Amino acid sequence: MSDATTTDLYEVTMALSYLHEGMTQPATFSCFVRALPPERGFLIAAGAETVLDFLAGFTVGHEDVEVFAEALQRPTRDLAPLLGMRFTGEVRAVPEGRVVLAGEPLLEITAPLPQAQLVESFVLNHLTHQTAIASKCIRCVLAARGRPVVDFSLRRTHGTAAALQVARLGAMTGFAGTSNVAAAHAEDLPAVGTMAHSYIEAFEDEEAAFTAFALCHPGPVTFLVDTYDTESGVAAAARVLNGLGRGDGSAIRLDSGDLAELAVRARSILDNAGLPQVRIIASGGLDECSVHDLVRAGAPIDVYAVGTRVGVSADAPSLDSAYKLVAYDGRPVMKLSSAKMTAPGRKQVFRRPGCHDVIGLADEPLPAGSTPLLETLMRDGVRSAPRGRLPDARRRVMADVAELPATARYIRSPHAVRPRMSKRLSALTDRVRRRIEREVLAPFGSHN
Repeated sequence: MSDATTTDLYEVTMALSYLHEGMTQPATFSCFVRALPPERGFLIAAGAETVLDFLAGFTVGHEDVEVFAEALQRPTRDLAPLLGMRFTGEVRAVPEGRVVLAGEPLLEITAPLPQAQLVESFVLNHLTHQTAIASKCIRCVLAARGRPVVDFSLRRTHGTAAALQVARLGAMTGFAGTSNVAAAHAEDLPAVGTMAHSYIEAFEDEEAAFTAFALCHPGPVTFLVDTYDTESGVAAAARVLNGLGRGDGSAIRLDSGDLAELAVRARSILDNAGLPQVRIIASGGLDECSVHDLVRAGAPIDVYAVGTRVGVSADAPSLDSAYKLVAYDGRPVMKLSSAKMTAPGRKQVFRRPGCHDVIGLADEPLPAGSTPLLETLMRDGVRSAPRGRLPDARRRVMADVAELPATARYIRSPHAVRPRMSKRLSALTDRVRRRIEREVLAPFGSHN
């Protein structure tokens, strides 16, 4: 069984019906986010690399057909038309790390209709999840205002595969490291970590725990100081660091309580102990809003470790994303449902400085002063561009975010940037709507 079976059942039933009807002409599906969550002024495109890997290897094998047949409770021979199907289409996508806005296509697939339909669920899943997480992570980086942010999310993400993605997306948006060892190895990221409260509790007292830890691990160490009483924990950490001459590069971690006030007290204790070089790391349910508040309060915190709330994008765990048919066999199509209307045709996004975007048709001339966002990354089911590199995506993030209006970067109550539609796309939308109302709805006396 392959990843081809990672799909919703109705994708299988539709693909099989298309094959039965001989409907195998090219179809274009567009993936986009209809509206931004309330506390987002923009999104960061992510997930395209995972999608390209999936499509490049997409093939429906014998075991896959058997799984489909079992799900439909039909003989395997009925699903035989799907056997051997592979992805042979084109993918145009916004490269990972670019700023995207509501309504703008993250990705468009053009392929024989059954293929483009069957891959929908996988494509939409990865683009939605990874874009949501990347958009959360960049807000943490913005909130920290130059202070390092690290990923501590592994233990509470929705699965270990999601945790790997969180670590990668954090790095893409500017995180300084991750506690996830597998992700650090896979993506060549700095691995970061300290100790748990259980380690402290296993010893007679904090000073014994800190001493044992430092003797086991050469070089800089980080002590968790809030197991019992934070101020006494900081004092014990200072004694051990001074006694062993290990202050340079070392740190303490605060994980609970009033972090702003405790950081001030911890800084005073460390400075009075002659350890101004020892950093303070804060963790414990942090997200961009709490980091923003701590920074604004002037808390002397040097590093922010974010975990659960960022790893699951707690305030916006999903996006209002869609994967919609916009053209079939050369015919532009659209959906007219109330509040979920789509625009027809293959599209392009034309960006001017300041992220003043225009959503237009793919074959429109490039407007003066604009650059196109969607790039062709796959042709005939084969990558047509080199695999995206994390450092390149990180540079795109920083460049695009710097172009945004300051109000879109606000952590609290941001003002979402909104694209506009080109005249040609508007005209096509009107024509297709009128055709549907005339040819499809008029016989039933309805225009809804």
